Amino acid sequence: MSKEMEVDAKELAIVIMAAGKGTRLKSRRPKVLHEIGGKPLLAHVIAAAEHIVPAAHIFAVVGHQAERVRAAVAATGVQFVEQTEQRGTGHAIQCAADAIKDYENTLVLSGDVPLIQTETLEKLWKFHQMQHAAMTILTAAPEDPTGYGRVLRAGPESAEVTAIVEQRDLKAEHGDLDGLREINSGIYVFRTKTLLEHLPRLTANNSAGELYLTDMAALLRASGERVVAIEAPDAVEILGANTIAEIVALDQTLRMATAKRLMAEGVTIFRPETCVIDADVQIAPDTVIEPFVQLLGKTVIGSECRIRSYSVLENCVLGDAVLVRQSCVMVESKVASGAQIGPFSRLREGTELGENVHVGNFVETKNAVLGKGTKANHLAYIGDAEVGGGTNIGAGVITANYDGVRKSKTKIGSKVFVGSDSILVAPISVGDGALIGAGSTITRDVPADALAVGRARQVTKEGWAASKRMRQEQEKG
Repeated sequence: MSKEMEVDAKELAIVIMAAGKGTRLKSRRPKVLHEIGGKPLLAHVIAAAEHIVPAAHIFAVVGHQAERVRAAVAATGVQFVEQTEQRGTGHAIQCAADAIKDYENTLVLSGDVPLIQTETLEKLWKFHQMQHAAMTILTAAPEDPTGYGRVLRAGPESAEVTAIVEQRDLKAEHGDLDGLREINSGIYVFRTKTLLEHLPRLTANNSAGELYLTDMAALLRASGERVVAIEAPDAVEILGANTIAEIVALDQTLRMATAKRLMAEGVTIFRPETCVIDADVQIAPDTVIEPFVQLLGKTVIGSECRIRSYSVLENCVLGDAVLVRQSCVMVESKVASGAQIGPFSRLREGTELGENVHVGNFVETKNAVLGKGTKANHLAYIGDAEVGGGTNIGAGVITANYDGVRKSKTKIGSKVFVGSDSILVAPISVGDGALIGAGSTITRDVPADALAVGRARQVTKEGWAASKRMRQEQEKG
């Protein structure tokens, strides 16, 4: 909740409509669980709502695949109300009546309108209070209002709403039809007591046979209650999605907005239209993001880093001045300041790189901790391992951590030199300052400052290769 918003415990409840199936999506997935910006539509709406009231006062109305929707956003701490039979938005509020009855006001949001901004909701809520209205409608004026219900006001400067008219019902008596661009967003604030008193009066006299919350405007006005409207600053905030193409368009809008916000905060993003940056990603100033980079989940990147093209980072944390070269893939990893990665490195879950660590070409790590200044520059696999500082891991080194049944750990001390093409068979420990000869297979612990060599003795037979070639030529003849 923002500092300027101080809502008393029972002053405002928020109800989020999240029960619909989304038939036009042609998808088995619940509509509100389709993703933009790296998280479900519903999660974006909850994030905006949580800046207005704590999660305990937010009620998500679930219905279609209710358990799946609950599981997807349970970590947010919001409450759930089940609408077992989906009979419209008015019916959804009827299902939530017991949950909201003790609140003075109720803000109603749509779970499939993910671009709504907290600032707009704050403005709507304050306007509702100032107007002492029974119902306050958030409206918008898109360039093309086709398909939306129009909001009619008492006058050009009036906040009073006289009617909400569906497009098919618009007539010349309503005014200049081309000029009627103000639409109903489906986002409202109600005086709760008044709302619940009038809910039983909703009827399903429509082609869908459903109870529409929109009809409350006419019911309240007929009862002498005030119904007012306030326009959203940007019509894009109230856009929903009924097709996959529309969801993708929302995703594009959100990602570009995220990129512009980051650039305004001092981050350089070359060709932002080619990058995929999730909504929760954080990047400090003076970092450079090259084209075709993907930054996913809750990735956090420090200042003066450079992420080169075609790299993918998911839920990673990077310190300052980190260089990620081309085509690296990093998941659930932590990288300290000054580290250099890639090109073509893969950092898997549980990787932690210390300051100034170098992990290079075709190196893979998993559940591995590498100490300050350690280098593994070529073609190595480091899994389930702890490596001290200042150690050198040669080309082709493998920590053999899996025996087909269980994973075992490799411990390598500080200032160790592991020669190229060596295999360390876990569980094993290599002491500080030890040296592993190239091409060794090490199966026993190595003491500090020791030399370990585990390879077959070389046998050289002079002239043998020439003799073999001569025999082969004779056989051919």
